Amino acid sequence: MPIAFVLINSEIGSEGEVLRELKKMDGVKEVYTVYGVYDVIAKVEASSMDKLKDIITWRIRKLEKVRSTLTMIVIEPMSK
Repeated sequence: MPIAFVLINSEIGSEGEVLRELKKMDGVKEVYTVYGVYDVIAKVEASSMDKLKDIITWRIRKLEKVRSTLTMIVIEPMSK
């Protein structure tokens, strides 16, 4: 199952709104507001790489208050 972490820059003051919108999306498993260069981090999972790309490209990046993203695709999940 493909997994990605998406680091998101939002418009100033809109972090909470972006967080709420992301929580509603299928495939978004975790979401956090953070301090630093980025405002929000989302963990996204999908059944295929194509579906993962669709979620990121056509849903997350198209949110009105999202200014930019950086996507890190997991190449090997950590096992316990």
